[in-house]
Amino acid sequence: MSAKRLLLVEDDRSLAELVGFHFERAGYAVTRTGDGEEALILADEVKPDLVILDWMIEGISGIEVCRRLRRRSTTANLPIVMLTARGEEDDRIRGLETGADDYVTKPFSPKELVARAGAVLRRVRPALATDTLQYGGLEMDLAAHRVRRDGQPIQLGPTEYRLLRHFLENAGRVFSRQQLLDTVWPHSEEIELRTVDVHIRRLRLALGEPDLVRTVRSAGYALDAD
Repeated sequence: MSAKRLLLVEDDRSLAELVGFHFERAGYAVTRTGDGEEALILADEVKPDLVILDWMIEGISGIEVCRRLRRRSTTANLPIVMLTARGEEDDRIRGLETGADDYVTKPFSPKELVARAGAVLRRVRPALATDTLQYGGLEMDLAAHRVRRDGQPIQLGPTEYRLLRHFLENAGRVFSRQQLLDTVWPHSEEIELRTVDVHIRRLRLALGEPDLVRTVRSAGYALDAD
């Protein structure tokens, strides 16, 4: 399975090393920071599949980082596990209401944290729990980097592959051109919006069914969930 990307935001270096070690052993690619402002930048650069976020960190607080991530279209659905020593009920409620998907209080077991993070991923983004993404007759083998439709191989360019993977991981959800640029293109600030249309056409042509990736008027594109 392709390594899941974890953004670990924790300013206690020894704890960050311990947590990072356990997640790496569980197959995650871990990026670490102890600074809230840097965490927001890394969320765009790394495009993590999951964030472990300490409440009390350098710069802006973890709760504010969570709030800002939820406000961004590109990270609004990003799974977030809040990690903190603040275990009072009001704090837990505040963390969850701000947008955290789970709330783990210190002290904690790193193994339990990995397990709970995995449970959040399975609940919020179930596609990440498998080596294969499937939708209708489409099948994407993430480990082999291959795509088949009704058992027949499909040849895709790198950008079309990333587009299809994004659609498969979020089947039925509508994405604007700007959201697709921010998510699929590594340097989206250098790409024009109409480039998205070009690659959507190429993807449709490769799939052999133009309506599978549908156009939603004045909104964007989605993998047809009808």
